[in-house]
Amino acid sequence: MNVSLGTPPFPIMAIADTGSDLLWTQCKPCDDCYTQDDPLFDPKASSTYKDVSCSSSQCTALESQATCSTENNTCSYTLSYGDKSYTKGNVAADTVTLGSTDNRPVQLKNIVIGCGHNNAGTFSKKGSGIIGLGGGSVSLISQLGDSIDGKFSYCLVPLSSENDKTSKINFGTNAVVSGNGSVSTPLITKSQATFYYLTLESVSVGSKNIKYPSGNIIIDSGTTLTMFSTDFYSELEDAVASSIDAERMNDPQNVLSLCYSATAKLNVPVITMHFDGADVKLDSSNAFIQISEDLVCFAFRGDDQLAIYGNIAQMNFLVGYDTISKTVSFKPADCAKM
Repeated sequence: MNVSLGTPPFPIMAIADTGSDLLWTQCKPCDDCYTQDDPLFDPKASSTYKDVSCSSSQCTALESQATCSTENNTCSYTLSYGDKSYTKGNVAADTVTLGSTDNRPVQLKNIVIGCGHNNAGTFSKKGSGIIGLGGGSVSLISQLGDSIDGKFSYCLVPLSSENDKTSKINFGTNAVVSGNGSVSTPLITKSQATFYYLTLESVSVGSKNIKYPSGNIIIDSGTTLTMFSTDFYSELEDAVASSIDAERMNDPQNVLSLCYSATAKLNVPVITMHFDGADVKLDSSNAFIQISEDLVCFAFRGDDQLAIYGNIAQMNFLVGYDTISKTVSFKPADCAKM
């Protein structure tokens, strides 16, 4: 997702993440940063950038993620993700500029951001940070508030798309997902406001329907794989594997357990996610991921900590959230053409 920070606007490319709240980017000076292709944001070059004080509501809203320096009264943050990636830096407020459908950029003033001076993990060099779209009070969605009527949508381009194709995100009235082929399911929120939950009833592989025992699953655009409890995953994997007549191979990274040669002709069965009131039929590119020149693997795995509906399964769908009416809608789309 492309946004601009500061005055004058400085463009950054960041990952749109519904599983976290803070919008942050790597900043100069970088004590310890991962390599990124684009130049670093320099807070000193922005006339609207200001550090947030310890006593401010913006600092306290970060709760356990914020720490305070009594020395200079500035608010710092530390944020870690499920894959052990992390970012540390200063909490600040600055102007965020978004593109619009009529080509007139929209400026949002005093948006809370993280200026990351120490960041590491699995971040791609194509991106310079993360745009938190979760349900917590410092997320971009919460900060935009009434101006977007609680609505946003995204269309994630598949991994096979050309490099110049970027995923699109819409806010407000442009974010409504409706019409032929669209389905909707209730959006469930819990005490931890960040996460958006859906109710999954079952998953079918071809004509075999596997009942999902635990109900709620987090929908997360910032997590790559879809994760289920190990018991349910192993039943799902067995059903998929028994439908594919090809020799299995091992993932050298030992992350994914159902893999095949990339040159094999895979007759991938139709996998359908049966959410409450919404059946979402996955394409083979939502189910399998090419992890090297000679290996494709099932983009699902077993994990007994959290059940997550990840971004590979969401690619080439228009996914719309309405946080006021509490629904999530899906509609198949060619995201590279949007």
